[in-house]
Amino acid sequence: MRSRVLARLIARSQTLHHLHQIHAQIVTSPDLSPSTSTSLLTRLLFSCSSTTTTSPSSLSYASALFYHLPSPSLSAYNSMIRIHSSTSSPLNPLFFYAQMLSLSILPDHLTFPFLLKHCSVHSYLTTARCLHTHVFELGFDADLFVQNALVFVYANCGLIDCARLLFDEMRVRDVVSWNSILTGNLRCGKLDEAMSVFSEMKERNVRTWNAIITGFVRGGRAREALGLFYEMQLASDGYVKPDKVTVASVVAACASLGAMDQGRWVHGYLKRHMLEFDVVIGTALIDMYGKCGCVERAIEVFEELSERDVLAWTAMISVFATHGLAEEAFGLFEEMVRQGLRPNHVTFGALLSACAHAGLVEKGRWCFDVMKRVYYIEPQQQHFACIVDLLGRAGHFEEAEHLINSMPVEPDSFVWGALLGACRMHGNVEIGERVASYLIGLDPLNHVLYVILSDIYARANRFADVKKIRSYMKDHGIKKTTPGCSMIEIDGKILEFSAKGMPEDMIDQLEWVLNSIVCELKCTENLFNHRKDVMENTLIGGLAEAS
Repeated sequence: MRSRVLARLIARSQTLHHLHQIHAQIVTSPDLSPSTSTSLLTRLLFSCSSTTTTSPSSLSYASALFYHLPSPSLSAYNSMIRIHSSTSSPLNPLFFYAQMLSLSILPDHLTFPFLLKHCSVHSYLTTARCLHTHVFELGFDADLFVQNALVFVYANCGLIDCARLLFDEMRVRDVVSWNSILTGNLRCGKLDEAMSVFSEMKERNVRTWNAIITGFVRGGRAREALGLFYEMQLASDGYVKPDKVTVASVVAACASLGAMDQGRWVHGYLKRHMLEFDVVIGTALIDMYGKCGCVERAIEVFEELSERDVLAWTAMISVFATHGLAEEAFGLFEEMVRQGLRPNHVTFGALLSACAHAGLVEKGRWCFDVMKRVYYIEPQQQHFACIVDLLGRAGHFEEAEHLINSMPVEPDSFVWGALLGACRMHGNVEIGERVASYLIGLDPLNHVLYVILSDIYARANRFADVKKIRSYMKDHGIKKTTPGCSMIEIDGKILEFSAKGMPEDMIDQLEWVLNSIVCELKCTENLFNHRKDVMENTLIGGLAEAS
């Protein structure tokens, strides 16, 4: 009777403190047999792994509990595998799996999903294949949970074809199965295949929508991601509601498109539905408002945040840097340091960018030095590109070249490109020729390099060399592969304009508008000239009469 009461208490426990109290009752109860105590302690271990796995103290408690069991059962081993696969524990759950096999304790269908989850997190593909063999040999290959775990681990490790093969062989699939294959395609950059899987899905949960929306944003198809977000609201019938992950992804889409109106609407949606406004959402909104040119709203969101991490501070600093507000950027940086936060490499990238835009050479040198000397952050390619851009804009070519030549790593095209851009700005033909020749050797089909070199020659009145470059590009078929594209938001709708691929009726409308503008300008010019002539004649007549 006593054991049943304790078992019910274990099942209902919600906190580690409750488990400690029940544990004390088990240990001090004189009427419990050793086998009953072991059974209750095993249940206690399972409850600990199920309800409190994120706490370091619970992890320590579970480990101590396990090692005090006289003869751990399969359930005890499964609990340890589960809790150590769900935390950043220094102990590998595979260790417990190997130990149970050495004791001739065979796994069951509950053992493998957590082992495979651990393999997917750490990309242990070889181990996952070994476990797959064990699954097949022990006859668990038809279990839905094990199949889902296998599909997920192969998809997460980039073997989407293997994942798809397993998926197609499954007799029963649930939403987890579909989400696994969907996410796998998105991770591999196969957006069209992912969209095809998404279209086939009869059941979709919030993870499904978050996966497809986030995947399309990261894949550079932000407009389609926004369309999916609106489809989510229409298709879910109130059952599946967007969460903070959805909102963060949609805000990122608005930021990449410069869709201010839609971004504001999403911000309002967040408030209307009382979704959690945490630092992740706040940082995304700061970035969005900054990229859309609304610095004031970015500041308002930043000030509304109750908690700010280094990413939030860096996002606000980046907004100031992008808009040439170097003084405000450095002021915020100083405040961030006073708050006890440690800047990271992204923070210094934003500060160096602010210096480059404002022409603050000395401030940029100081920033570059502090990053290395005070915060022990080794400069990356982006930092070298920023400082080279800053020095080049100021005309310090010798210092910029010396910095490039002293880099601990091979400078990439962005670093050399910053110097080349400075050569075009100042008309430095000597260095410009040398840098352009080097970059063309690395990427001979990059039309941008030829255009920049042509501009440098044109500024120096070396039109014969300009002609040679154009002829070379024509003879070798080097031309701009991606047409120019502009986007504008009108009444919350994103319109895209490109030199190619525009509908014929839109081109006709644009020509009509442009021709109307030209006519208006000509009429204004004629009216101005007429009034000018009248005024001149009046003035001449007045002078003649006065004389």
